[in-house]
Amino acid sequence: MNRRFFLRSAMTLGAVAGLSRISLAQALTQNDLLKGKIAALPFEKVVKTDAEWKSILTPEQYYITRQKGTEAPYTSPLNKIHGKGVFACVSCSLPLFSSSTKFDSHTGWPSFWQPIAKENVREEVDNSLGATRTEILCNRCDAHLGHVFDDGPKPTGLRYCMNGIAMKFVANVAKKRK
Repeated sequence: MNRRFFLRSAMTLGAVAGLSRISLAQALTQNDLLKGKIAALPFEKVVKTDAEWKSILTPEQYYITRQKGTEAPYTSPLNKIHGKGVFACVSCSLPLFSSSTKFDSHTGWPSFWQPIAKENVREEVDNSLGATRTEILCNRCDAHLGHVFDDGPKPTGLRYCMNGIAMKFVANVAKKRK
């Protein structure tokens, strides 16, 4: 392969990805799904336009979940929640983390040592800020949630460091017996 062919191919691929409203990673994943290389998700994807997301989410939620922002540490009300329940995606309500896996990481963001189900979150490489990190996204609606690090507690050793604005808490409601 010569250099000119490589550059032309790369520019063409970039143009196709840029002109389509789908990311290259999503296109490759969808292609693998069609070929049967990846098991189908147990839920349907939620796809909305930017205008639809802006009408559903607050400006802060939109910034965090759709533009990959980060909330200031120690500002999330979810840090103070210690009851039993589920932390769900603010954009599509997919259950993400159980309160039983929440812990105080002393970082200022809600932290968990494992998701409710591995298929509910997706990992992507994040090279922003001059460092390589692992970004965590909602696998149903592609909302940016935060990052995962390998300095968490047992049993997983993982710390899912999440933006509280990207989630909502749904308390367990005990059923009363008659």
